[in-house]
This record gives sequence, structure tokens and C-alpha cells, in this order.
Amino acid sequence: MASIERTGFGGRACARLSVALRVSLLALPAFAAVPAAFPQAGEPGGALMIRSLKFEGNESFQEPILAASIATTNSSWFARSGLVRWIGFGTVRYLSERELRVDIRRLKLFYAIHGFLEARIDTTVVRTEREAHITFTIQEGEPLRVTSFQLLGLDSLERPGELLNDLPLRPGDIYDRVLFLASADTISLRMQDRGYPWVRVFRRQEVDSAQRRAVVSLLVEPGRLASIGAVRVTGTNAVDSSFVREKLATEPGRTYSGKDLSDSRLRLYRSDLFRYVSVEPDSAAIPSDSATVPLLVSVTEGPLYRVRAASGYGTDDCFRLGVGWLSRNAFGRGQAFEVSGQLSKLGVGDPTSFGPTRDFLCGRLSEDSLGSGKVNYAAAVSLRRPVFISPSNALTVALFAERRSEFGVYRREDVGGSVTLTRETAARVPVSLTYRLSYGATEAQPVSFCAFFNACTEDDIAQLRERRLIAVMTLGIQKASLNNPLDPLRGSAFSFEVAHSSRIVGSSEFARFTRLVGDAVWYYPIGRMVVAAHARVGAVLAPQLSLEAGAGNFVPPEQRFYAGGANDVRGFRRNELGPIVYTVPVVDSTIDRYRDSTVAIADDSLGFSPTGANTLIVGNLELRVPSPVFANQVRLGFFVDAGAVWDRGTDRPVGAQLRITPGMGIRYTTPLGPGRLDVAYNGYARPVGRLYGLREGTREVELLRERFQPSERGSKFVLQLSIGHAF
Repeated sequence: MASIERTGFGGRACARLSVALRVSLLALPAFAAVPAAFPQAGEPGGALMIRSLKFEGNESFQEPILAASIATTNSSWFARSGLVRWIGFGTVRYLSERELRVDIRRLKLFYAIHGFLEARIDTTVVRTEREAHITFTIQEGEPLRVTSFQLLGLDSLERPGELLNDLPLRPGDIYDRVLFLASADTISLRMQDRGYPWVRVFRRQEVDSAQRRAVVSLLVEPGRLASIGAVRVTGTNAVDSSFVREKLATEPGRTYSGKDLSDSRLRLYRSDLFRYVSVEPDSAAIPSDSATVPLLVSVTEGPLYRVRAASGYGTDDCFRLGVGWLSRNAFGRGQAFEVSGQLSKLGVGDPTSFGPTRDFLCGRLSEDSLGSGKVNYAAAVSLRRPVFISPSNALTVALFAERRSEFGVYRREDVGGSVTLTRETAARVPVSLTYRLSYGATEAQPVSFCAFFNACTEDDIAQLRERRLIAVMTLGIQKASLNNPLDPLRGSAFSFEVAHSSRIVGSSEFARFTRLVGDAVWYYPIGRMVVAAHARVGAVLAPQLSLEAGAGNFVPPEQRFYAGGANDVRGFRRNELGPIVYTVPVVDSTIDRYRDSTVAIADDSLGFSPTGANTLIVGNLELRVPSPVFANQVRLGFFVDAGAVWDRGTDRPVGAQLRITPGMGIRYTTPLGPGRLDVAYNGYARPVGRLYGLREGTREVELLRERFQPSERGSKFVLQLSIGHAF
């Protein structure tokens, strides 16, 4: 059996039906050939309430998808509950014998459209005096398979094979007509991105039911290569129409590209000025098969002001509160002016410390007199100009005041400002340059200064506690080419950042460093599998500073490198890969005993802090494969992570500090991106580090052992749970 169908695409928005919308037909009863008379919530007479509705034997499609393709519907939970049904809550749905018979045909048609021509559907209805229990029993049978997929009519184009990458339907797949239609849409959209707005795509399929195979092809008629013509803007009121034109990703004379139109819509939405944006060819002014395509930009302005408030609770923040006010068109031409503020450690930090809150709801934080001793705050005022000198530039100026802390480690207070210039290059690579100047001081426990700031004497600590200027100039470059930003199957992404702080840019003597970080990720499909690779390297360069105890390289803690956790080396918990120092409370009578390396120290009295380091290397390799069950929703991941965090100039070679942890996990589809559960194996002993004694009742710190290694860790398996891929 052979048939030919056509998908024609002009310049209208309705013709550019997205692939995502096409694929969503999987969950819709779009079967016009079958009459549908959906039952109402109630029917007269002695109709039976539908108490349960089940599907059995459905291996390829989940119950919600099948339930959405039929008319018979289960009663709501409240209606089925005998406890609350008499109140009138919920919706009661009744059995319709006629609709039940038609539903069998609907399910058969559903399966036929999705490649299962031999599917058999049976129903079982268990009737009681007032209720009906319905079961659809499905025998799916063997599906049709696509044995050949060809793309014809593109011999004159460069690199026509790229158009076939990652199509919804591929050789070896089940012959699904919805995915075949989505593939035609995909080809059409890609042709429009190459400058062919008048492309037409013809679909052809040859189905051999006996052999359960299908040969499919797409014949493409590119039409004429076109460029952008005049641009017309409608719907502006408070916003100047010239601002809308400046934000477009295209202009008159540029080659037509569907992606440029999508990027233009995205730019206008990101300005936060419009609740609706349409950037489409102006159908009223387009001659047939014209070499120029005029554009119609239609916008609907949103509210010019926004007020927001948020509150919450966190184990490391106790209660927190945030407020903000935004003017979206301040001073005209789409400039955004925002005032925001945040408070945390409420209920445990002074001056809001409250007995019941401190002792019960925030008990863990009450043990931290430093990091949680005062309320944390952040107040900021910012002005963003979305078009600065050039439409490709955006400028943001901000003033801020903040107090931030890490549990049991340090508390820092800052006031200052920042200026950020962002430019999108012709290659669509965003480049940002930020200058941040702040004046503040760091308060920490003496052991924290030793662990994080490499300063352990009272004189050194006194110098580092002084308030001083810190200025940082940061240059960032990013380039991403991914087929899906949340769940990529193909492509790559690269980023590079360099941050510099010195007297030249306005910093004090104790804040001189240069920090470089590079990050790269690649995705490569092999059939239904995806190979993902990731690499991250970083280094901090800092001159030696003369302190009372000697010379050393001082790097602020927020600029040091840490590793371990759900998103890099998964065999270690957060920040536990790399240099660590250990602490134990002491009094005069226990100092000498703890100095003895033969004396064991109980884990319950032992504390530790990751100190970070000035050099980082992390590499990940992961194979993602479909799950044997629910392959479209669940995938398996097999990975090997490797990483090292160390201070250059130490005696230990890098190879001795490199840690490799293999593992596997499950990825499952969620509205926020792939949910991820990983289990990694860590067979390494706990790291060696210095042991410090904290004198009880004082702020004095004493080095007890130069090399200390605690007893073996418990389980060698580390569980990581998060949303989104690790890289």
C-alpha cells in the first residue's frame, strides 16, 4: 500500500506548527473519522456510575494517554468516595453502552495511527446495583517498523544530510504517523531557517502489513530563497515602536530565517515589557513566491509595574523573606528599574532571635554563633538598559548592600556596586564584561581563617578582619549549540570566564588574584543512546603576601575551587573532594593526648571543613540509554567521574590526588527537566588533613597533627538526587 500526502508551508504562523505541538497529539483523541459523543456529568434513569477504569496489556502507552483518547471517563475521586459523595463534591460520570462500543474503535484507531495495525481491544464490565467497573484489555501485537527513510529534492543544497539529524521518526522506529507528520514539520522549519519561507514538503509511505514494515520518504520543494523586507510594528502604546525594531534579531535585507523570527520573539519577551509578541511574515503584503518577505510585529504591552514578595524556610537559613518592585519602562525606551531586598536567618539571628524559633525550628543554626549570629540581608537597586549604543548591547548598573554567611565558617558584610555590559556577537555568542567594586570585611572563627584564608596567627587574622576594597573585573564568553537546552541529545556548549582583582582595578593588597575557568560539554547520539562528555578546568593565580607568620598566597574563599556533589564528581558529597582540615575541641588536659598520633578520635567529636584550592580538574563521561520499560519517559545512565582539587606548589603530584568514581542512575521526565537519581561508588579512604584543636571557651587554635586521617567511612556508595542532568 502506498500513499502520498503533502505538507505545504508558506509564511503564515499557523503553517509553522511546532514539532512539540504535533507530538502532543499522542495524548489527544484526534480521530475525526470516529463519531464522538462525550457523556455529560450525569445521565437520567438508572445509569451506572463509573467506579473504576483500567487498562491492561498496554506496554507502549501509559494509561493517561489511552484514557485521553476515549470518551468513557472515570468519576472523580470525591464522587467515588462514599464519605464525601453525599455532600455533592466531585463529578459523577455514568456508563454509556454506545460510547463504550465506540471507544473500542477509538483505541484501535489510536493504535493503528501509532503503528500497531494488529492491536486487539476487549472490554470487561463488572456491574453492581449502582456502579460499573470497566477494564480495557489490549493485545498490542507486533508494530510496523520503518525500514527506510529518505529525503528527496535537496540535491542543490549544501549539507542536506544535516536536515535528517534528530528527526522524531528514524529508521528502525515504530511507524508512527504522528511522528512522521512531525518529521515533515521539522524539515520544513529547518528549510525556513535556511532562507526558504515557501518550502513545501510531500510525505510518501509504502506499508507492507504482512511483513510489518514501512518505507517512508519526504520530497522537498524548497521554493525561492528570500530576504527580509519592510518591518511594520503594531500594538505599541507606552513603549516606543523604534525600541521594538531595535530588539529584533533581523533587519531589512537580511536572509530570511525562521530562527531569526523566533529569536526576535524571545528578545522582546525577555525585555519583560510585553505579554504577547508575534513576529511573522506580513501576509497582506506578500506577493506569491516573492524574493522579499515583509514582517508584521504585533505586540501587547504588559503591566508596566510589578511588585513581588516571597517567604520560606530552609534548614540553613531558618525563616527568609524577599520583596521587590520593578518598573519595566522607566525613563522610556524599555529600561528596567528594580528595587529588591532579602532577609534570612530570621528567628535565629540578632535582632530577630526568638526563643521557641531558635530552640526548636532552627535548633541546628542556634549552635552557630558566627554564621547565624546575625540576620543576613541583601538590598539592591538596579537599572537595565536593553539597548545600549547597539541593539546587540545591554547595560546593567546596580548598587547593593549585603551580609552573607556560611554555616560555622564565616560572615561577610559588603556594600558596593557593579556595571555589566552584555553583547551578543554576530555569531550569536554572548559576551559579558562586569566590574564589581565592594567595601567590606570578613568575620570568621580562627580555625576558619586557617582553613579558608590560610592565616592562623592572631596578627594575620587581625589583618584579614579589616574592612577593605575588593574590585573584580570579569569577562565571560558562552557558546551553545544544543538541540534541547533541558535534555540535549546532540550538540556542544563551551564557556570561559576570567576574573581579575588587583590594585590596577581598585582592589586592596589582600585581594589580588586572577581566576580562570573553562567548561566544555559534548553530546553525541548513537541510535537511541547518547554519549555525553564534560570537562572543567580552573586555576587561580595569586601573588604571595607577607603576613606575620610568613608569606603565602591568599585567595578569598568565594574564589577558591571546590568539587564533589550531584553535578561533578558524584562519588563525593558536596565540596568534600579536595583539601580538608579537621577540628576537635580541646582543653589543657587533652592537648598532649590528641597530639599523640596513636590516639584515636571518635567521629562524633570530630569536625571538618573543606578549604578549597587554587586548581581544579573535573571530567565526566556518561552513556544514557532508554529504559527497557517506559523508554520514552525513563532512561538509564552509566557514568565515570574523575576530578582533583589541589593547591599548586605542594609536594603531592596531581595523580595522587585524582579521584575516579563510577556509578549508574535513573533519569525520568518531569515538567522542570529530567529528574535524576544517581548512585556512585567511592572506594577511597577518607582524605588526610591537618588536625586543629579548638580551645573551649576561647578563640585560640592549635595545630595538633600535621597529618591526620579519620577512620574508614561507612557505606562506599553515595546517593545523589537532583533535577536536571549533571552537565
